[in-house]
Amino acid sequence: MSSFEQRIFSRSSFFPDEIVELRQVCFTPARVFTPGKYIAGQLPDIAFELGLVDHLPPVKGKSEEVQPPNQPLRKRAEGESGEPG
Repeated sequence: MSSFEQRIFSRSSFFPDEIVELRQVCFTPARVFTPGKYIAGQLPDIAFELGLVDHLPPVKGKSEEVQPPNQPLRKRAEGESGEPG
């Protein structure tokens, strides 16, 4: 895709609970959405239709470091590799 092509996504390209990035300001009659991270289900359809919403890049790092909120990191037992085997 060239830099001049506009990417148009529909809401169906995203999961409703997926965290996405709004790249530009989106004005609606009820609210002004500033650029940042949002849950896809909270953004208006027009933001998707105008191509203002992007998937976030994958998280870098070890998967055991990414935990749901309020859950401590689990320490590996000695000799446990953490790789499927």
